[in-house]
Amino acid sequence: MAAALGGLGLLQGRVGLAAAAAAAFFSRPGCRALVWGGGAVFSSAGRSYSFEAKEEELRVRYLDDEHKGIVVLGLNRSHARNALNKNLLKMMTKAVDALKSDKKVRTVIFRSEVPGIFCAGADLKERAKMHSSEVGSFASKARATINEMANLPVPTIAAIDGTALGGGLELALACDIRVAACSAKMGLVETKLAIIPGAGGTQRLPRIIGVSLAKELIFSARIVDGEEAKSIGLISHVVEQNEAGDAAYRRALILAREFLPQGPLAMRVAKLAINQGMEVDLVTGLAIEEACYAQTIPTKDRIEGLLAFKEKRPPCYKGE
Repeated sequence: MAAALGGLGLLQGRVGLAAAAAAAFFSRPGCRALVWGGGAVFSSAGRSYSFEAKEEELRVRYLDDEHKGIVVLGLNRSHARNALNKNLLKMMTKAVDALKSDKKVRTVIFRSEVPGIFCAGADLKERAKMHSSEVGSFASKARATINEMANLPVPTIAAIDGTALGGGLELALACDIRVAACSAKMGLVETKLAIIPGAGGTQRLPRIIGVSLAKELIFSARIVDGEEAKSIGLISHVVEQNEAGDAAYRRALILAREFLPQGPLAMRVAKLAINQGMEVDLVTGLAIEEACYAQTIPTKDRIEGLLAFKEKRPPCYKGE
């Protein structure tokens, strides 16, 4: 949607779309998502469980107990430093499509299952075998997949415990929050290959760290560590790496647990209001907020929150 330019018609159109999008959250079917692994479909209906497909390039896990509601997507192409190829993008698309309609999912964490690497970017060995006519199509697919990740209705966290370059960093930029180990390396290095970031990097990076600094990093293909990434606002949290090499993931879990007690519908609508509001002027953004707020008023969760406050007990939200 184009940013509103102040006209009343455009304002009404933007608010109307925001209201429709917010309303859609409250009319989703209650079915559980399907998780893809090895070409088979696994239903997560019924008992919540932890699932991990062995020998898969993308591992999908529904966590249990105090982590119930958190889903972890783990990149697992150890032989290729988690580089993005056609098959991995296909698996990511299927996983994200399943998560979009799963009302029991509260937060999604993107991580690497391979020590020392988050994602090295596009698979250059596969790219070298492509005809020039195929390259644009692959970039479009990568862009579309990462956009779908960015548009997941629940909070998303990128846990960067290793190197995230090119498309790997673009994947992380599409998440709502980024956590990294101080030893992690991050950069949009495409100009070294005489191309530019093509999966959202030229648009998301300046929105996160500012236009001038984003240009500097892209023009120079500079790689920064976790400490510098935190200082420039590229990530929200930096942690010392541990012996297991999963400090960022552990910090992401702690953060995700903070989200779990909150009203699930409110979380989804809050994300919608923020995302759409950041693309327009303040007046239009406030109107979007009003339209989104209105969607929370008739919910059972709102009544439960008030009753819990009155009765001095933790609320029991059901996403209704």
